[in-house]
Amino acid sequence: MAVTWQTTTLPHGLRVVTTPVPTTQAATVSLFVGVGSRSEPQRLNGITHFLEHMIFKGTERRPRANMIAEEIEGAGGTLNAYTNKEYTCYWNVVPYDRLETSIDITADMLLHSTLAQEEIDRERTVVQQELKRNHDNPGSWVGRLLGVSVYGEQPCGWDVGGSVELVGDMNRPDFLEHMEGWYLGPNMVLSVAGNCTHEQVLELAEPRFREVAGGTLPAVTPYDPATTGARVSIDSRDIDQCSVMLGMPLFGRDDPRRFAIRILNDVLGSGMSSRLFTEVRERRGLAYSVHSSYGYLADAGVFTVSAGVNREKLSETIGVCLDELQRLVDEPVPEDELRRAKDHAIGRFRLSLETAFSLGQRHGEQILTKGEVETIDDFVARLEAVDASQIRSLATDIFVNDLMHCAAVGPDLSEDEIATALAR
Repeated sequence: MAVTWQTTTLPHGLRVVTTPVPTTQAATVSLFVGVGSRSEPQRLNGITHFLEHMIFKGTERRPRANMIAEEIEGAGGTLNAYTNKEYTCYWNVVPYDRLETSIDITADMLLHSTLAQEEIDRERTVVQQELKRNHDNPGSWVGRLLGVSVYGEQPCGWDVGGSVELVGDMNRPDFLEHMEGWYLGPNMVLSVAGNCTHEQVLELAEPRFREVAGGTLPAVTPYDPATTGARVSIDSRDIDQCSVMLGMPLFGRDDPRRFAIRILNDVLGSGMSSRLFTEVRERRGLAYSVHSSYGYLADAGVFTVSAGVNREKLSETIGVCLDELQRLVDEPVPEDELRRAKDHAIGRFRLSLETAFSLGQRHGEQILTKGEVETIDDFVARLEAVDASQIRSLATDIFVNDLMHCAAVGPDLSEDEIATALAR
């Protein structure tokens, strides 16, 4: 069955996209807002994420947080939200016959949250505990260190959650000002997918989102490639394993090379048949977990290689990973391996869109960040068109030793040792 969607822009600029999936018993509602940590002033770094928590804490009609949760969960549904560097998403999934409740609660949360100071004070500790948990998790913290290393001290490099200290100073006027600047119609997308029609969604959404304000958005600080952090970032801890991550700057999300990087990543470090898994784990037994990945912003990105290794194997593992990066520069990917990588990437892409929720998320995010939805067939065709010369050219562009950074969390770490391993 072909995937179809419809979009309508409401008078205040809010875009509504619907994706009908008539065979499902679910309706999913995702509200995207184009604001994340790179949109914040430094003194308020983390307020977008903190606000995401506060939106659930009560409205004029539903003054207690449990009243919001109970209406969704009482119908058998789920609700949550997430924040990243460039946008926030509030979502819920309900049985399709509870769609009205779902949209009503979403609009009520976004437009009528009380943001009571006493709730802010109470939730402040919760947010700080989340930040401390991330710090205590080596796998999470090494990613944070790497982000600062690659992007440096600019908004792109700031942590999504901010810091315990900054969160401690945020109060109600800060939240109100932040919402007034960013929670505007042209900066929002309501994406509904499941057993529903576009007309049904508009009938429910238009009156409930009528109060959304229009207006002009503040400017976002552009990425400055000349601003970077330390080449090596370490955090020595008395733990048993090293979490290590290599990173290098990448292009933004709309670059035409994004299709080649997807196939390159599949060859290098996505799955148990990838080169990194085969060489680092299967042949050498250096790590249990090893993989590559990448992430985009509008105008920047980071390509990463990650592993969890014993301390005494750290330098060797870095060297083997660098050898695999260099092999992509030196040699074209053989045709049979390229075919397997394409099949894997395309198959995973198709399977990632098996649910109404995943379709709603994809379409909402693309409308927000690109202004349009890329069809599945077009996306697959662009992946199929990638050839070995494109992969080799891309590897040559991004796997430049002088641009590589490394972060590690583990016992008895040495910056000099890691710098020497990188310089090979």
